[in-house]
Amino acid sequence: MSAPGPAVSVIVPCYNLGAYVEEALDSVLAQTWQDFEIIVVDDGSTDPHTNAVLAALERPRTRVLTTENRGLPAARNHAIRHARGRYVCALDADDKLHPRFLEKTLAVLERDPSLAFVSTWIECFGTEQWIWRQERCDFPTLLAECVVLTASPVRRDALEAVGGYDAERYLYGSEERRVGERPAIRLRVWRSLLEKHRQTYQRYLPDVLLRMEDDCGGLLLENSRIERELHTRLPSLLAERVAERDRLHAELRARASRTDVGPELAAARAEVAALRASWSWKVTAPLRLGYEGWLAVRSRLAAGRRGPA
Repeated sequence: MSAPGPAVSVIVPCYNLGAYVEEALDSVLAQTWQDFEIIVVDDGSTDPHTNAVLAALERPRTRVLTTENRGLPAARNHAIRHARGRYVCALDADDKLHPRFLEKTLAVLERDPSLAFVSTWIECFGTEQWIWRQERCDFPTLLAECVVLTASPVRRDALEAVGGYDAERYLYGSEERRVGERPAIRLRVWRSLLEKHRQTYQRYLPDVLLRMEDDCGGLLLENSRIERELHTRLPSLLAERVAERDRLHAELRARASRTDVGPELAAARAEVAALRASWSWKVTAPLRLGYEGWLAVRSRLAAGRRGPA
C-alpha cells in the first residue's frame, strides 16, 4: 500500500521568477503546520537565472516539474495532477506565507467539512506596504468581484469537481494586474463568466447589482473627498511651499550681491537642494501639478461661460 499523502499540497508555478521563488519556498518550510508537500512547476521559463535556480533547487519535501509555457492556470492544473494532499494551496512564486498561515486556515477546514476554501486578508510587501482587507466573502460578493486570496487553501475534491483552473489563455487578465486593468480584457473576462455561469448569475443578480452599486458609491465618495482636499488643503500647502522657495531664492540673491559669499552661497544652495529633496516637497509634487491642472481647467470653464467678447 502506498504511504498516505500530506494534508496539503503547496503548488508553486514559476515563470521567470527565479529571483523570488526561493524566498516563497522558505516561507512554506517555516510554517508551524508541517504536514505538506511542495510542487514547483517551471512553466517553460526563458530567463537563464530562473532556469539555473530551479535546476539547482534542493528543499525538503519539494519537487520540481517542468512543462512548456502554457500559462499560470495550466501550470497549476499540472501540479494538481501530481499532488497527493487533500487540500491545495496555490502559492505564487513571488509571494510569501505568514508562518501560521497553514495552521490557521487548515484548522478551519478541518473543523467544518461544509467549507470548500478559507481566505484571509493580504499584506503587501516590497515596494508597497499595505493590507487588503475584505470583510465579505458571501456568494453575491464573489460573483461581483474576486475577493479570494490566491493562496487560499481549497479542498482538492472541490477543485476536481469544477475541472480545476480554467486554462483558457483568452481569459488572462484577472491574474495579472496590469493586463487585467485593461477595459477590453476585463469585459472579455466578464462575458466569459456570465456565459459559463448564466443560471447562477440570474439567481443572484439583484444581490450582485446591489454589491456593484455599493462599490460605485464608495468610489464616488472617495472622489468627493479628494476634490474637497484639493479645494481646501492644497492651496494653502502650495502657497507655503512657493513662499518658502521665494524666500530662499531672495536670500540667495541677497548673499550673491556681497563680495565674500562663497561659503554662504554654498550653504544657501544646499538649503534649496534639501528642500527640493525633502519628503514633503516630493509628496506634494503630484498635488502641485494636479492643482495647476485644476486651475487651468477652471480657467477654461470660466472663459467658456463668459463666451466671446
